[in-house]
Amino acid sequence: MKHSQQSISRVPTNIITGFLGVGKTTVILNLLKQKSVNERWAVLVNEFGEIGVDGGLIQGGHSESDGIYVREVPGGCMCCAAGLPMQIALNQLLTRAKPDRLLIEPTGLGHPKEVLEVLSAEHYQDVLNIQQCITLVDARKIADTRYTEHETFNQQIDMADVIVGHKADLYSEKSQQELIDYVTSRRDQSVPIHFAVKGNVDTAVLSGKSIVAKNLKHHHHHNHSMNPAANANDQEIPESGFLRVENSGEAYQSIGWRFSPDKLFNRTALFAWLSGLGVERAKGVFITREGVFGYNLTSDTMTEMELDDCSESRLEIIFRGSKLVDENELLQCIEK
Repeated sequence: MKHSQQSISRVPTNIITGFLGVGKTTVILNLLKQKSVNERWAVLVNEFGEIGVDGGLIQGGHSESDGIYVREVPGGCMCCAAGLPMQIALNQLLTRAKPDRLLIEPTGLGHPKEVLEVLSAEHYQDVLNIQQCITLVDARKIADTRYTEHETFNQQIDMADVIVGHKADLYSEKSQQELIDYVTSRRDQSVPIHFAVKGNVDTAVLSGKSIVAKNLKHHHHHNHSMNPAANANDQEIPESGFLRVENSGEAYQSIGWRFSPDKLFNRTALFAWLSGLGVERAKGVFITREGVFGYNLTSDTMTEMELDDCSESRLEIIFRGSKLVDENELLQCIEK
């Protein structure tokens, strides 16, 4: 039976969560590479910032003709406002994709428990089959109280069916053991802990009924100090050629830009500027004279990848406190 004729029923669904910069998108991109050719997978991406970039990074290397469908929910934790933004995006994605598997990537500052509550609601009982909830953790963060005292960081660990110590090539066996000890100290029951590098996670880790979802007690309540702009991804770009929006919450700030498609960036200047930002997180897709490129910056590395296409250049930067980001330096990267 063709997918267009199938009803949507019991779609295997995984939440892939983890704090800012841990490599969730990298892992998802690698999982998508392992997808069977005849399967359709859907990815629902949530971003803290107002400008959606992750969708462009994923779609830039994959397309619906490859059986991969992507939808974004920007602007903070997608489970807020009773989960309405998430439900609308999810329903539209499921209708369009009729997927064989659904991957959900909450923002690194989002609350997986509340996301799971939305997915476990009665009207999704026959639609979704909640499988393993995967939490990625950079074991080096266990030594930093800014993370271990952060409610979201701990909730991500507490809500995991499987924990993946990601970026394992960047830390010692001592750090690995500290992660194991920290997880053990927080969990009543043992949870599998794997270690991986450069997104190399096997799709086998996705299969299996979620114990966390089964034991979930529903009591959706949490508040954010988010200050979102309305429909930043749908607004017309002004005559200046770019649109800038900001957001804040969970002790972090974000600044995002959208640029009109006729703005071409100097690839060399852009790479140099991004490399010197010194922020918690930056993601972007840019149109240059040499082609379309995606950039993924964390506190310890920056990657550049060539993409097939994008409709416009976009950038999102996330940082703590009052970090100064010089917009003029960014604008100087545009070709005259």
